[in-house]
Order: sequence, then C-alpha cells, then structure tokens
Amino acid sequence: MEKLTIKEIARICGISVSTVSRAINNHYDINPETKRKVQAVIDQYGYVPNNSARNLKISDARNIAVMVKGITNPFFTSMIKVFEQECCNHEYSLVLQHVEDRANEVEVAALIEKEKRLNGIIFLGGSPLDSREKLDRLQAPFVLCSVAVNNAADFDSYSYVAIDDKTESRKITDYLLDSGRKRIAILAAIEEDCSIGTLRLEGYLDSLIAHGIPADPELIVRPLAAENTYTYENGYAGVRKLIEQNIPFDAVYAISDAIALGAMRALHDAGLRIPEDVALCGFDGLEIGKYLMPSLTTMAQPMDMIAMDSIRALFDQINQEDAEPYHKIFPGELRKMESA
Repeated sequence: MEKLTIKEIARICGISVSTVSRAINNHYDINPETKRKVQAVIDQYGYVPNNSARNLKISDARNIAVMVKGITNPFFTSMIKVFEQECCNHEYSLVLQHVEDRANEVEVAALIEKEKRLNGIIFLGGSPLDSREKLDRLQAPFVLCSVAVNNAADFDSYSYVAIDDKTESRKITDYLLDSGRKRIAILAAIEEDCSIGTLRLEGYLDSLIAHGIPADPELIVRPLAAENTYTYENGYAGVRKLIEQNIPFDAVYAISDAIALGAMRALHDAGLRIPEDVALCGFDGLEIGKYLMPSLTTMAQPMDMIAMDSIRALFDQINQEDAEPYHKIFPGELRKMESA
C-alpha cells in the first residue's frame, strides 16, 4: 500500500481523524484500546507520521522548540510568553533555543530535533528560507514566525505568520515626510542582513523615492556588529555618530523600538528636543513606549496575535498530518504619539 494518511488510518480503524491524531500524540483522554488499535495499523503498514508514532511505544515526550534569532530584542518577550502558555495548555514542554546572529537556525534546529525528538518547531525571527534544503529535511512540522517574507511565492510550501515589513516601514517614513521632515536618518541593520532589517530599509528607501528625495548614504546608520542591532546601545551609538560627524538630520527612524529607546537618550544627552528639533519613530509597539517622555511614535505589530496564530498553526500541523500550509500577514498600526 502507498504511504498512509491519517484519514486512511481512521477509515481502517473505524474512528474519526481527530481520534487518530490524539492517539498518535498521546493525548491524555484516549482510550488505551483505541491507542493499541491505531498502533497496530501503524505497525502493519510501517507508517510513522511526523516521527510521533514511535512515541506511542517508547516515550511520552511532548516537546516544541522555539528557535529565537535575536534574543536580545525585547519584542520577542511577549511572544514567547504566549508560546509558553499555549504549550502548557496543550501539555507540551517548551524548548527555548537562542540562536546566535551568525549561526544557522535550521542547522541548530536539526541538532535539537535529534536530541529532543521534537513534535514541532517555531522559527522566531531570522531567515530560515536561506537554508531551504536543510529546512525540507526536518522531520518535525514547523512554522515561520516574524520572519522576512520578501516574496510570498517562495513561502507557499511553508506555514508563516508575519507582517509586511517593507510596506509598514514605508508607511512610517511617509508619515515623517508628510509631516514636513526632510532629513530622516534611519538606524538600520548591518549591510549583510537578509532579514526584516533589509525589508524595513527598503521601505524607507521606497518612501524617499516616492517623495522625490534622493537617499543620502550618511543618513543610513548601521551597527558595528549584527548582534548589536536590536539593542539600546546601538540606538544610542547611532545617534551619537550622527551628532559627532555633524550630519544634519531632523528625524530619526529606528527599525525597532529598542533601538529607538537608545536613540531617545542620545538626543536628550545632546540637548536636542523631541519632537521640536528631531522627530523620533520606532517599530514594534513595545508597551514601554507609551510611558516614555515623550511617548514613542511607532509602527506597532500585533505581537500576541502573531504568536497565537503561529502556535495554533503548529498544533494544527502536529494533529493533522495533511494540514495545508498556513499563511497570514498581519497589518501594522501606526501609533502617533508625542515623539513625532
């Protein structure tokens, strides 16, 4: 017989697809006799869906890994809390794995998969599609969360939940230009970046072009190292560089709120008023931005919704082997606060 699907196992056993899924995933409310019946069919046809049937015999391990690329970015904190709560609700353990900026998150995931026998993986940030062949060799189902979706067609075969970084970045640059700012400095990612930092820079450049303003390379400020990108220190150092090199600017657009917080302190230390002398915008919508003086104008992402959709899409893939890839692009929300 050709490779079975969960639907065919359900037909042979005379039970529902959802019951087969719960049996394969060791759900607590499955009757032992039903579980033995499912296992017998799996054994007869040599079928091991998502590496989970083996768990029926030798282990009750239920692990989901979150591969975090850029763990210093506070934007991920609330999302990880959602993952933790949902894993707890579904009786899974969460394996949180920090991936260094220059490390390959897919290679790290493959190693963790072997060690922990993962049921599922969430790639949080980064550019997993750069290692497509290695990604396709993963046995556990996975979801790409808050990754750079620069060409949706490339992602057709994979589940992803994100925002349109390029479009939303253009909107916030449009807002600054339409409010009368002419010299907008962007605190960007490193030149080698191939993730959301590049898309947000492209959105900034598209806005300048649409307004007939040539891009000034001096206003594109990059960090010294990739690991420093989404940090307060980077924001502070970027603004200090502009000031010390006497580069004129009347607005600062930081590609994350964490960077914007450091930039705000540097502007204050230099005696520059926000927004009278320099407008300041961030990107992400961190809660702390509302409580700053002045409060931070930012492009807010629906962090909890992105996280919830991602983990639910992953559970759907775990419980339904033939589940279709899930694609969701959320809109951002321009929060017009006091800093711009």
